[in-house]
Amino acid sequence: QVQLVESGGRLVQAGGSLRLSCAASARSFSNYVMAWFRQAPGKEREFVATVTWEGGNTNYADSVKGRLTISRDNAKNMVYLHMNNLKPEDTAVYYCAAGRRWGSRNDNEYDYWGQGTQVTVSS
Repeated sequence: QVQLVESGGRLVQAGGSLRLSCAASARSFSNYVMAWFRQAPGKEREFVATVTWEGGNTNYADSVKGRLTISRDNAKNMVYLHMNNLKPEDTAVYYCAAGRRWGSRNDNEYDYWGQGTQVTVSS
């Protein structure tokens, strides 16, 4: 069983920066691929980024590539999403997720989810 708790979301102006954090309670945190998804009002949840078990590889949605960076610290059981040059279209609830399979952008492939943290980008 893995419990995930996101934090760090807030209101920020366009062009600003933010760091989201996800704290995981898991005995073997490094056994899980970690990812961030987001869901904007009236839209389906979409993939944002994922990182491999040891953090050596990452994968991003085209819409965030070059602006958002996922990282993890296995010693602290933490996953981060560093967000730069934020745009109003980044406004969404951001979810942290844990799974076993690398490379999936499908939320059905992830087994555990946090409650989400709200990011609002004003223009």
